[in-house]
Amino acid sequence: MTIAEKTKKVDEILHRGVIKQILPTEEEFREKLINSTLRFYIGADPTSTALHLSHAKNYLLLEEFRQLGHEVIVLIGDFTARIGDPTGKETARQQLTRALVEKNVAGWVEQIKPLLDFNAKENPPLIKYNHDWLSQLTMEDVVSLAANVTVQQMLERDMFEKRMRASKPIYLHEFLYPLMQGYDSVALDVDVELCGTDQTFNALMGRTLLKKMKNKEKFVVAVNLMENPETGELMSKSRGTGIFLDFSAANMYGAIMAQPDVMSEVFLVNNTRLPLGEIVRLEKDLSPKDFKMRAAYEVVKILKGEKAAQAAQADFVSKFQKKEIPVKMAEISLGDSKTDLLSILKQCLPTLSNSELRRLVEQGGVKIDGKEAKLDVKEEIDIPVTGLVLKVGKLNWFRLKR
Repeated sequence: MTIAEKTKKVDEILHRGVIKQILPTEEEFREKLINSTLRFYIGADPTSTALHLSHAKNYLLLEEFRQLGHEVIVLIGDFTARIGDPTGKETARQQLTRALVEKNVAGWVEQIKPLLDFNAKENPPLIKYNHDWLSQLTMEDVVSLAANVTVQQMLERDMFEKRMRASKPIYLHEFLYPLMQGYDSVALDVDVELCGTDQTFNALMGRTLLKKMKNKEKFVVAVNLMENPETGELMSKSRGTGIFLDFSAANMYGAIMAQPDVMSEVFLVNNTRLPLGEIVRLEKDLSPKDFKMRAAYEVVKILKGEKAAQAAQADFVSKFQKKEIPVKMAEISLGDSKTDLLSILKQCLPTLSNSELRRLVEQGGVKIDGKEAKLDVKEEIDIPVTGLVLKVGKLNWFRLKR
């Protein structure tokens, strides 16, 4: 790759809209990207069994830097997950057991394989686990680390300020989280940390520790969180919301189609590498539904392969267009993963009596994912993570979610 080609690629990456902030300066970072070899890392805590599309965006970006010749590290926060990141939380996170963390992380590597070339003969991505070094720290080491940071610095975090004003407790172990995440930068001896905008405080802690302990500068590259541009709603692995990488191709395609229209451009910009000019053209030329279908197809193609994307699109057209199943329908959050049918119907149609609801079922007027439902008060309906489609009568459609 010539310098001119590399410069063009770097500018495409920096200006795509995925990166929101670069510290200390974009100009210095750009120069290093073009003329030096840098060591990057991005970390994620295994607080659930699956990553989602906002994480996928980060690994796509990491692969782009790898293809430029930079070293990249995928860090699994299997130790920090047990502390609990306080970011954005008005109460302390529940601490996880070692066994649960190991269970959660088991499928992560498989989920990100379509996004990073682990089979590359030259400069393949590295996978690291922060339990390897954080679990080895002695009390003396922790005290020495803590001596680099003041309580005032910790209290600058927005969520801590909110808790102080609300007279809510701040636990001492929560102060340790940014310290431990910051030490990851030291242990990995990195030049760049990629992080979500919600992790900037923790990433800057790593910059501080790396400077003090190794006299080394580190860039912090903060990326967007793929929020709904109208509501600000975010995907979350710990809350179980969002579109997850362990979904089947058909479920992932359908889940994208169930998102608001305003998310189509967000998916195409972040989770694909279609040129920005083409995305603008597609949005102008296509209907909102067709634009979203293109987004769903392109995302599934990257994560599941082209054949799987074609099959998922055909399945969606067959189920939702030819059979005139509406893409948009009322969503009912049931909370529990298993609930009896009558309780579900009562929540969907609260104005109908139990006898009226039973009659609908007995007359074949209730279908779940296209299959006629049978009324058995003892039988519970298992609600998968991807949800179910409930049809009551000819006009009432509901998407059942946990």
